[in-house]
Amino acid sequence: MVKKFDAKSFLRSMLVPILFLIVISFAIPLSGFTSSHLIKEVMTRLARDSFLAVALIIPILAGMGINFAISLGAMSAQIGVIMSQNWLIGEKIGGIGGLLVAALIALPIAIGLGYFAGSVMNKARGREMITSMILAFLVTGFYQFFVLFICGKVIPITNKEILLSRGYGIRNTIRLETAGAFDDLLMVKVKVPGLMRPIEFPFFTYILIALACIFVIWFKRTKLGQDFRSVGQSQRVANSAGLHVDQIRVQSVMISTVLAMFGQLIFLQSIGTMNVYSGTDQTSLFAAAAILVGGASVAKATIPNIFIGVALFHTMFIVMPNAGKALTGNPAIGEYFRSFISYGVVTLALVMHAWSRAKARDDERKRLRRDKTDAAEAAKKASAENTP
Repeated sequence: MVKKFDAKSFLRSMLVPILFLIVISFAIPLSGFTSSHLIKEVMTRLARDSFLAVALIIPILAGMGINFAISLGAMSAQIGVIMSQNWLIGEKIGGIGGLLVAALIALPIAIGLGYFAGSVMNKARGREMITSMILAFLVTGFYQFFVLFICGKVIPITNKEILLSRGYGIRNTIRLETAGAFDDLLMVKVKVPGLMRPIEFPFFTYILIALACIFVIWFKRTKLGQDFRSVGQSQRVANSAGLHVDQIRVQSVMISTVLAMFGQLIFLQSIGTMNVYSGTDQTSLFAAAAILVGGASVAKATIPNIFIGVALFHTMFIVMPNAGKALTGNPAIGEYFRSFISYGVVTLALVMHAWSRAKARDDERKRLRRDKTDAAEAAKKASAENTP
């Protein structure tokens, strides 16, 4: 049986992408950017930010909503990069080798932090998203203590280029020896009809993103992935079926944190520099906003949502400062607007999720009352028929 198309439901689910398309369609002409420049920037940002958005899918599958604690994975990656640049000084190991060393250092940290985050979120069942957000702020404090005091005081830092002049603590911004390790490995030029210059994009980085997407698709089809889906649909039913609900929820956060760690490494090598103290502050917010802009919800997300969302979200980030300057003469207006949009999208998604949950509960209550009334009427009718 073919399911009837519901225009109202479609518009409700695609409200955020439609609003973004409308805003961008007005902003692009005002920005004054050429098509080749805009496409190149969007392709670069797709390669830079898509992997982090992929990290959000597994917890959504397990019914935990947006995992704002992916910034814990980003912190793990930055610790790995700092240690890599410290220990490999003089070894002439940079590029992919340096990234692999950073990943090996960061992996156990990400696994441990993911387990910790998942365990904490199990204690706050039903409030996982706000818990993950506050948890990220908490761990940020420990992370900053680590890089500001432990590095140099407890852990010897021999690389003077990353060390503060006082002898301990890491500099606010450090230049990465691994800059462009993935992006420059296989840079492809594509001639686009209608454009004078060919578009360059980091093909190897896109291969890594494709592998992450394939992993997510494959994982959903495994027995464990089906267990994750069952827990996401109904924890009570999953528990009755003999599934270890708490363990599955922790595993989903651990996988998400590890994927975020790899995503942050890709992000850092693309940027070429690392903001040590505030580089992870917006990681989860921008990834969450991007995937929600793509049409995902707190309860459901797919691979296409990632690429649509990252493309739309970062197109807005590129064009809004120039569009704001063209409209008001002040580029800061565009900066304020895109910050407002970033937080506004997440807020709108959470409000819509709360509304849909309240509506679902109301519909369930109406159904139960209707079933109870029908049962009472049936019993009354049966009693009347049996009466001589």
